[in-house]
Formats: sequence, C-alpha cells, structure tokens
Amino acid sequence: MMLKRKTRADAIFDTINVILLVLIMILILYPLYFSLIASFSSPNAVYQGRVIFLPADLTLNGYKKIMSDAAIWTGYLNSIIYTVAGTAANLIFTIPLAFALSRKEFPLGGVYMKLMVFTMYFYGGIIPLYFVVKQMGLLNSIWALILPTLVATYNLIIARSFFIGSIPEDLKEAAFLDGCGYIRFFFLVALPLSKALVAVMALFYAARHWNGYFEALIYLQDERKFPLQLVLRTILIESQNALAAGDDATSVADKQELVDLLKYGAVIVSSVPMLIFYPFVQKYFVKGVMIGAVKG
Repeated sequence: MMLKRKTRADAIFDTINVILLVLIMILILYPLYFSLIASFSSPNAVYQGRVIFLPADLTLNGYKKIMSDAAIWTGYLNSIIYTVAGTAANLIFTIPLAFALSRKEFPLGGVYMKLMVFTMYFYGGIIPLYFVVKQMGLLNSIWALILPTLVATYNLIIARSFFIGSIPEDLKEAAFLDGCGYIRFFFLVALPLSKALVAVMALFYAARHWNGYFEALIYLQDERKFPLQLVLRTILIESQNALAAGDDATSVADKQELVDLLKYGAVIVSSVPMLIFYPFVQKYFVKGVMIGAVKG
C-alpha cells in the first residue's frame, strides 16, 4: 500500500499547527510555572523582573508560613473529604440518570431533559438557594456543598450523548434476549463500556469541588470545616490586614514580602493534588469528551 506523499501545503499546515499549539501550551503552562518559581524567589526579585525562567534569591519563607499553619492541614483534609464524597455522589446520580434519559422508551424522557436544560439558562439566584439550604437544615454541613450541585446539567448532557452514541441498540436487544432487564443491562453492560465517560465526569466534578470556595463561604460558619481554598483565602486576608496595621516602614515592607510569597505559595499548594490526579484520567479525557460530543 502506497502512502500518500505530503504536499508543500500539507507541510505548511502542519508547521503552523505545531507553532500554534506550542504557543497555546506556553500561554497555559507559563502562569503556573511562574507562580512556582516566584514562590521560591524573593518578592524584590519578582518586582525587578529577574524572575522569568528561573527563581532568584531563593527563599522558603512563604512555604514555612503556610505549612506551619495547622488550619492548612485541616483544610487539606476537608477538601479531600468534600471532593471524594461530592464526586462520588455526583457520579452516582449523574451516570444512571444520563443512561435513563438516553433510552428512547423512557417515559417523558424528552420533557425531563428540556426541564433540566431550562435550568442552565434560568437560575433562581443565590439568595433563594441559600434559604432553601437553610430551611432544609443543611447549613454548616458537608451536604450544603454537595446536594445543591448534585447533578450538573452540562455534564448530564455529555453523559447522555455518550450513551446514545456508544451503546448500540443491537447490544441492548441481545442482552434483553439473554434475560437482562434495564438495571442489569446498565451495571453489567453499559457501565463497564463507559470507563472513559466515568473518568471524564470524575475529573470535571472533582476539579469543581476542589477549586470551589464560594459555596463554603456562604454555607459554612465553623472554621474547622473550611476547605483548603477558603483557608488560603482567610490566610491572605489576615496577612493583608496585618500589613495594613504595620507600625513602621520596615515592618510594612517585611509583611508585604510575606504576603506576596503567600500568594504564590497558595497557588502551588492548592494546585498540586489536581496536577497529581489528572495524569491518571488523561488517557480517557479526549475519548470521553469527543464521543459525548458526537450526538445530542
């Protein structure tokens, strides 16, 4: 079999693609890399523009301050609990619901889907949601961070499209001839064939739970229950307040340096877990998203 020889136009097209992709990669990765090297560098070196590709005037004062704070470790544990429990709950409800809505024979499936899509465009607002959470007795509990966002409509649409495009009707009919019902078919056939989808949904939901702090800011009052993001926010605010209360120029300058180190260090500390988690699901990412985007 003869391979088609690349034309000059193909070579130019490939070259432009590579250049554009490299530029996009730099634009995405460099801010995180800069935060990393700036967290190990003196703030004066950052202000002077000496921190571009490598750290300058190495210091660990920012990390020492962050790691010596017991609230950081409590926040880490809370974030892990909220992320694991929240992601598990999201998957338990989103995946079966998407499968049910993907079945043409499901009664009023189209009506349910339209109602869910409606919520993407029309939102009641934060205040009504707060009162609903309060009246349900969920304030200051983990459930306040999980139940209001149990099913994300966008993720539901992706999962439903995945099942429509990836689970053939012939496969369902063959399983039913062998005595399967819908529940057995889902657990024994559809779910094992949906590893890519589950991995992508887990990544989407986990990233949202890990990075979220606004819901915790609204619903949680006990600082011992704060997630990591809210703990880091509190540390930065307290540092800014301490900066404003500086007595002399030297004290103000020292505190400003610490605040700047804390900002960069907080970015790295909060990013590490997701950076570790992502490679394990990366191989499923493109497949899961693309298959879910083929049909609607």
